[in-house]
Amino acid sequence: MDRLPSENEFSGTVKATLEEIKKTLGMVPNFFKVQAAVDPDWLELNWRHFKHVMLSPGGLDRKTRELIAFVVSEVNRCNYCSLAHETTALMAGATLLEIQQTRKIIELFCSFNSIADSFRIPCDITPDMVKKEI
Repeated sequence: MDRLPSENEFSGTVKATLEEIKKTLGMVPNFFKVQAAVDPDWLELNWRHFKHVMLSPGGLDRKTRELIAFVVSEVNRCNYCSLAHETTALMAGATLLEIQQTRKIIELFCSFNSIADSFRIPCDITPDMVKKEI
C-alpha cells in the first residue's frame, strides 16, 4: 500500500465499523485501516472474527489470548503483529517477565519441533490419554 489511509477518509458502514473498533480498542489499528481501504466487507468480516475470538467470553482470559497471539505472530515472523500483541498482552496484565519467558518458550519449542520433525519421532503421548468431558 502506497499510503496509510486516515480514519477521516471513510464513510457509511466502514466509518461505523472503524468507530466501533476505536470504541472497543481505544484506537483504530493500522491493520484495520488497510483492510477498510482494500475491501470494506473484508474489514467487517475480520472485525467480527476478531471480536468473537479475542473478546467474547470463553475459557481463556484476555491476557492469555494476547500471549498466544504474540507467540503465533513471533513464529510467523510478523513484526507488526508481534509488536501489537506484545503491547496488548502488557495492557491486559502480562508482565515483562512473562513476555521474556514466552520468548524463551518460543525459542525452545521452535528448536524442539525441528528436532522432532527432522527425526520423524513418533509421539508417545496424546490428548486422548487425558481428555476430559467438555
